[in-house]
Amino acid sequence: MSTTTPLRARTDWALPSRLARSAAVTSMGHAIRTADFPAWLAQRARAHRFTVDRIAFDQLDGWSFDQATGNLGHRSGRFFTVEGLSVTVDEGPVRHWEQPIIRQPEVGILGILAKEFDGVLHFLMQAKMEPGNRNLLQLSPTVQATKSNYTGVHRGAGVRYLDYFTRPDRGHVLTDVLQSEHGSWFYRKFNRNMLVEAIGEVEEHDDFRWLTLGQIGELLRQDNVVNMDSRTIIACLPVAPPDASALGTDAQLLSWFTIERSRHEVEARRVPLAGITEWERDEHCLSRADGRYFRVVAVSVRAGNREVTGWSQPLFEPVGAGVAAFLVRRIGGVAHLLVQAKVEAGFLDTVELAPTVQCAPGNSDHLPAADRPPFLDAVLAAPPGRVRYEAVHSEEGGRFLNAESRYLFVEATEADAPLIPPAGYQWVTPGQLNSLAGHGHYVNVQARTLLACVNAGAVRLEDLA
Repeated sequence: MSTTTPLRARTDWALPSRLARSAAVTSMGHAIRTADFPAWLAQRARAHRFTVDRIAFDQLDGWSFDQATGNLGHRSGRFFTVEGLSVTVDEGPVRHWEQPIIRQPEVGILGILAKEFDGVLHFLMQAKMEPGNRNLLQLSPTVQATKSNYTGVHRGAGVRYLDYFTRPDRGHVLTDVLQSEHGSWFYRKFNRNMLVEAIGEVEEHDDFRWLTLGQIGELLRQDNVVNMDSRTIIACLPVAPPDASALGTDAQLLSWFTIERSRHEVEARRVPLAGITEWERDEHCLSRADGRYFRVVAVSVRAGNREVTGWSQPLFEPVGAGVAAFLVRRIGGVAHLLVQAKVEAGFLDTVELAPTVQCAPGNSDHLPAADRPPFLDAVLAAPPGRVRYEAVHSEEGGRFLNAESRYLFVEATEADAPLIPPAGYQWVTPGQLNSLAGHGHYVNVQARTLLACVNAGAVRLEDLA
């Protein structure tokens, strides 16, 4: 006796059009008007107690420096550790350095729950406090949790809506991809980026609101509103089919990327934190003697709406704000972005695709002009008429303190960015980049923030002159 199994289409061809329809609705969602969102976020901030205070390392509860290695870890052996990393690369003005790095081998869940209302896909977004955000409360995914959090290591309350992302009977998975996090500060860290469409009714909570993709796009035009975890999920959404025309074919792009990944020699070795050179520790801070790059500090946190309402932890605090920018040109009538194959010490596979410029400008002020990041001057000196998008966004507020970057799309000329770019750079279409973001370890987190702005309609590159 034979049995048959129902077959399904290999690709959900309707999803891009559903996402595009949601991106087109910008003023009124199922639960809130975009214009009313700032008042709602402020009301949620007043509804809970949020405080973050700097403390000395010896005031950390449950955290300590290992006597043998100097590594900073939690008594549970979970969450994360701050260790040392020794890095040797084959290109660039600095070929060897040592630094602290966050090692968090567990895979977390970043998940947005979706549901249709009146034929339009909506996303359940959360007003979530992160201790590293300068304004504390930002728009977060439905679920934003490390494995230590959602398995209850902290002995706090359960993660609301988690079942939708762990039980197949609660929803249909629309997107699920492992993506890296900041390769300069995390060692081989990645999370699941998920979009799940709910089955049945969804219980609503005061700290959550349904928004369309277009409403999220409107909020992405504002500083420090949509958090990093929301942005990275939105970047992975298959908003549109790949562009029909591009300067290079998809096969050529993948070949170039494979060459870039193969040609770089990067040695990144974990070493004891106590032994890294050029770093000094006092009771409040672990930092470089020259004051550059970043420092490791400690904070005490109170947050009334978190699974645990009070805790302390280390955070990485960058020195100065970052700049992450795509130079954009219309080539053959199609908008193209200039990406770089960027080496970051914490990446699993040497390089990932990054914005044209990704740096903290102050960290290269001491270098000769030839060693400064390529294209940085073209971005910083661009006249306002060629800046197609600009906003300040926070980086990962759960691990980084006051880490902000100025994100831009800048229309370039041939003089700024030639059609044949230097080694390590390539022109790609937004559609090509969006297609690669559907797979892990191709597009880095800064490039995904900028791609999220395109996917949600915050920037319209088709309007280039």
